[in-house]
Amino acid sequence: MMACSAMGYFLGIDGGGTRTTAWLADGDLSVLSRVEAGPSNPVKVGLSSAQREIARAYRKAFREACMRPARLDGICAGLAGGDSIPVQRSMLRWLRKTIPARAHLMTTDAAVTLAAALGESPGIIVIAGTGSIAFGRNRRSRILRVGGWGSQFDDAGSGYDLGQKAIAAGLRAHDGRGKFTTLVPALCRELHLGKITEVIPMQLSPQTIAALFPLVEKEARAGDAIARRLCRQAANDLAEMATTLIARLRWKHSAVPVVCSGGVFRSSDLIRQAFARRIHHLAPRAVVSLLGHEPVEGALLLARQLGLPRNTKHTST
Repeated sequence: MMACSAMGYFLGIDGGGTRTTAWLADGDLSVLSRVEAGPSNPVKVGLSSAQREIARAYRKAFREACMRPARLDGICAGLAGGDSIPVQRSMLRWLRKTIPARAHLMTTDAAVTLAAALGESPGIIVIAGTGSIAFGRNRRSRILRVGGWGSQFDDAGSGYDLGQKAIAAGLRAHDGRGKFTTLVPALCRELHLGKITEVIPMQLSPQTIAALFPLVEKEARAGDAIARRLCRQAANDLAEMATTLIARLRWKHSAVPVVCSGGVFRSSDLIRQAFARRIHHLAPRAVVSLLGHEPVEGALLLARQLGLPRNTKHTST
């Protein structure tokens, strides 16, 4: 086991509703280890569970680097569900007590994804994973948010939204309100059901429901009309977030970068292409792309910048 050198170390954390990713890097941002832990969205799994997974990721990061856990120069944790000020303050207090570092930053998954995608440049990021959210940053570093109000109220276009709507479509097909869909046998196979109505008493977590999204994509590709409609609706919902930001930021005639991130975009050409078409209908010059970096890379960048002046709003020490 190696001792830490004096060159400085940084930890970037990207915490979502499915997993927590942590990268440990040295002062040059050369990555020393990449690890994963369980979900750390504090709204969905609770503060204590989120804290447990972040602490686990911290220990694993040093262990994978064959180093003893030691004081960091900076740590940035960007969490889904981390945009609430009370949640940020609670998590920041816990970070300061639990993980020794010269400086701590507690922010959102969108903030670290923005940093990974755009650095400090203006643009829009749309995230569609277990949940969904969109952020836009203008030339004055003002950040606007659209969507991401949680699975109980509004996570339109997310994996959870698609999974939930697939189950609903299956139930509607079963009782005659909806047309037959191959989602019914596909869901029964995936969830080990004798018939679709057996899903009713099951206590499915948001992560389990979101994990049904690839099934919807598969059936859509096979030609199922209902699955294709669900994918089109998801694309429209996600595009609506971006076009709302484009309108609010007055970028209809600009070559605004619109970056897509999250498992839904990565896994579905259908959704990604339909999303881009909707964007270009409103803003023909918009540049739509898939995130080329891991969001956790943005967390590392922000961790290293903790000692520099910042114009964007985060909670930090």
